[in-house]
Amino acid sequence: MHLTPVQILAYIAVMAGVTFLTRALPFLLFDRGDHPPKLILYLGRVLPPAIIAMLIVYCLRGITFASPAGWAPPLIAGLAAVLLHIWKGNDLISIFGATVLYMVLVQGVFA
Repeated sequence: MHLTPVQILAYIAVMAGVTFLTRALPFLLFDRGDHPPKLILYLGRVLPPAIIAMLIVYCLRGITFASPAGWAPPLIAGLAAVLLHIWKGNDLISIFGATVLYMVLVQGVFA
């Protein structure tokens, strides 16, 4: 499929408009000097842990218990991420450290 310059500009304009609206809409709806609706406050409190739980389930869905190489690296790296976060309280250190440990385990220890 070959797009004309007008079609390309139209696609870019639509994407820019949608991107701008997704960024500006919360400020337009809720920035009136009063408190946000209770539903928004509730979602802001419960969604982050729910999303993290879904990501954990997604990441650990392919674990097999046929051999230690199938379950040990992801579980050890997950535990390391939790411990690093408790120790340092820094998301980047937790993610980076657990990822490096996982790669070392997969490619070196349990290869």
